[in-house]
Amino acid sequence: MPPPEILLPQWDAPARVNAAFSLRSGGVSDSPFDSLNLGIHVGDDPLRVAENRRLLRTALQLPAEPLWLDQVHGADVLGADAPGVAPRAADGRPRADAVVTHRAGVVCCIQVADCLPVLLAARDGSVIGAAHAGWRGLAAGVLENTVRAMRVPPSQLVAWLGPAIGPEKFEVGEDVREAFLSQDPRAAGAFRPNERGRWLCDLPSLARARLATLGVMSVSGGTWCTVSDAQRFFSHRRDGRSGRMAALLWLSP
Repeated sequence: MPPPEILLPQWDAPARVNAAFSLRSGGVSDSPFDSLNLGIHVGDDPLRVAENRRLLRTALQLPAEPLWLDQVHGADVLGADAPGVAPRAADGRPRADAVVTHRAGVVCCIQVADCLPVLLAARDGSVIGAAHAGWRGLAAGVLENTVRAMRVPPSQLVAWLGPAIGPEKFEVGEDVREAFLSQDPRAAGAFRPNERGRWLCDLPSLARARLATLGVMSVSGGTWCTVSDAQRFFSHRRDGRSGRMAALLWLSP
């Protein structure tokens, strides 16, 4: 069996910052979760998910088990340096849509299958953060909350946008457009009408604009469409029942 296939972010993070994004191949799950499904909540065999997670840990030589969150499309941030205060799902996972840490060896993790994973790091390597930025989380302020929780000037942060549903595939209704325009009329540029009377939404563009407003100017990535590339990416929008990929971020000592 081939090892897990990994996408390594190309960004301006310092040397002690490690980042990776898992693709869908190199695991043991059967269709429709084939093959490196990392989501325990999507209906896959839990033993296969556990083996996929083990394969990923081994392939990346992770220093610890990733912090698997109970993501709810909200804007809450887990402070991983004091995780005991976070609300928990029934299975014990912290309920949050972003995570921040100053400690080496803590593996931040965001699971996606169309939503946008956003990785953040301080230029001096003192703190990292990862956010689950679907449209609901973006509109609710998950990036703003994550940057605030990192407690460094936003100009000293670098960001990477991972694979997500692309602007040619993300059809939304007027409610989604209004959720952004009501906060910033300039967001209109991220929406384009289609022939069905709905809107095509550019999720990475919305994230870049929010980061720029915060003062985070070094932003890389955001060029992959999960829906368009079924060989490499899981996509809930495309397939309905789908596995989950993971964006991972951790500090070396």
